[in-house]
Amino acid sequence: MLEVAVRLSDKPLIWCGDLNVSHEEIDVSHPEFFSAAKVNGYVPPNKEDCGQPGFTLSERKRFGAILKEGKLIDAYRFLHKERDMERGFSWSGNPIGKYRGKRMRIDYFIVSEKLKDRIIQCEMHGHGIELEGFYGSDHCPVSLELSPASPDSSES
Repeated sequence: MLEVAVRLSDKPLIWCGDLNVSHEEIDVSHPEFFSAAKVNGYVPPNKEDCGQPGFTLSERKRFGAILKEGKLIDAYRFLHKERDMERGFSWSGNPIGKYRGKRMRIDYFIVSEKLKDRIIQCEMHGHGIELEGFYGSDHCPVSLELSPASPDSSES
């Protein structure tokens, strides 16, 4: 993906979907829980691979490198600088058991830096531990609204 983003960097890019990574601690409801998670009791030999898949230090570093090298920004985080415990997550664990109330933001709209001034809104449409707005999935819809490009812009 990085090679494609860099190669196309003269054109605006919108990359969206379930990217299966929570980039920063602010992107999970319980950072300590996710950092200490063990999958089936397994502890990887590399400390940076420890924790909940999608929140290991190595995954987070690689994702950050993709954003930096590709000149890309996280549209949601660009607008929402603080953790929102009610509406700031796109994935929620099983409503019963140890994952109840544990949430992650792993669904994104990533855009070229040159589009950042056109971002009007980027929202998560699910909320709460009862999974309102998740519509039967463990992920909620995420939306992005951009202002139109100016006629003389190279962003078409």
